[in-house]
Amino acid sequence: MRTFLLFAVLAVLSGAAHAQDTLVQRNGEELAVKVLEITPAEVKYRRTDNPEGPVISAWRSDVFMVRYANGTKEVFNSVPAYTAARTPAPATAAGAPATAAGVPTVSNRDPNDTILDEPIHLDGPRIGFTILSAGVVDKARENGLDINPFLTQFGWQFESRLFRLPNGISGLVELVPLIGGLEQGQFLPSISGLLGMRGAKGFEFGIGPNVTPLGASLVLAMGTSIQSHGINFPINLAVVPGKDGTRVSLLFGFNSRHR
Repeated sequence: MRTFLLFAVLAVLSGAAHAQDTLVQRNGEELAVKVLEITPAEVKYRRTDNPEGPVISAWRSDVFMVRYANGTKEVFNSVPAYTAARTPAPATAAGAPATAAGVPTVSNRDPNDTILDEPIHLDGPRIGFTILSAGVVDKARENGLDINPFLTQFGWQFESRLFRLPNGISGLVELVPLIGGLEQGQFLPSISGLLGMRGAKGFEFGIGPNVTPLGASLVLAMGTSIQSHGINFPINLAVVPGKDGTRVSLLFGFNSRHR
């Protein structure tokens, strides 16, 4: 009898250990969670490895799918943005929509993912460095700027998301003012304007004008963003070719989404 009870307890504990939801992000990362609430803008959950920890919120536009512990799935943005939202299921006693299995359900339409939605802004600080080719250094010295080939950069990136397609591709416009050369006692301003695209997994690229005291050029940029707890950590590589040489910059920063 004791052996039977021991096996019964182990079976219950084993089932509880596996009774977890899986949150699949658009960048491919899978998280073991307990989904608490799904709103038109966010998915709220607790991590199963910290069940008494804080409630974490993820933007719905960053979530590809939720796979519930009972085997059912909730796929976000699986229908075109112009498709009408589903009729909500009857509310539970707690006021949250639920299926017959007790799993929260929401519309497959995300108001942030329409073809022509309201712009979303991702602004934040940037820090990094620029490496100058010999030709650029020579031109700077001809113009009275005694600088070394390695410059630090500090600035800000203003970014607006113009649209987001149902497949996760976004259109972006960015403005990046920077101050370089402070470590050399110099004040070298620059500003870049870029028009670009960002894929569903965070890879992005853009092109646009770049203006410095030495003149105007074209800047080519690419990068990615690492997401953690609602904060984005962008990493960008920018190349500015010109007739006098090339400038290569590597920038880091962080931002959070706001309208």
